[in-house]
Amino acid sequence: MQSSTPAPRTGRPRNAAADTAILAATRAALDELGWSGLTLGDVATRAGVAKTTVYRRWAGKNELVVDALATLFDQLSLPDLGSLRADVEGVVLQFAELLEQPATKTALMAVVAEATHDEALRGRIRERIVDRQKRLVVEGRRRAQHRGEIPPDEADPGPQIDLIFDVIAGAVVHRTLVSCEQVDCDWAARFTTILLDGLGAAGP
Repeated sequence: MQSSTPAPRTGRPRNAAADTAILAATRAALDELGWSGLTLGDVATRAGVAKTTVYRRWAGKNELVVDALATLFDQLSLPDLGSLRADVEGVVLQFAELLEQPATKTALMAVVAEATHDEALRGRIRERIVDRQKRLVVEGRRRAQHRGEIPPDEADPGPQIDLIFDVIAGAVVHRTLVSCEQVDCDWAARFTTILLDGLGAAGP
C-alpha cells in the first residue's frame, strides 16, 4: 500500500534573522538614498547577506519596500483601555507616533508617490498594509459590542469597517505628513469626539 504521507520539503529553511536584517537595511537605504537610489544589491550589502538571499525572497524593489514598511505597521496594537473612546484615542496616538519615525515617514511617502503610477504596487500596499491593519478596527468594534457601547452587527460589517479605517488613517496621515502638525492628546480627544458623536459635538 502506498503511503499518503507527503514527501518532506527540501531546501534551506527561511532565516528569520536574515529577513529582519534585510527589511531594516531597506528602511535605512530608503531613508538615505530615496526610492530611485535604492537597489537590492545595496540592501544586501547593508544587511550582510548575499544578493541571492534577497532575490530569493523578493522579486523586486516594490515588494521589498512595501514589506519593510508593513513590518513597522504590524507593530501597531490595540490595548484594551476600557472604553471605545479610550481605545480610539490610544490607537490614534500610537499611529501618529509611528508616522513620526523617520524610517516610517520616508518609506510611506516614497511608496505612495511611486504607487500613483504603479497599479501592482497599489495592490501590494492594500494587501500588505491597509487590509492587515483593518484588524484594529475589527478588534475595536468587537470589544465595543461586548461592552454594550455599540449594537451588534445586523448586516455585513465590511463596508463600515472600511470606512472607519479610512477616516482614522486618513485623518492621522494628513495631519502628520501633509499638514505637518502634531497629533497630541488634545487633538486625539477632539478627533475621537467627532468620530463617535458627530460634528454637532465637536465644540471649539
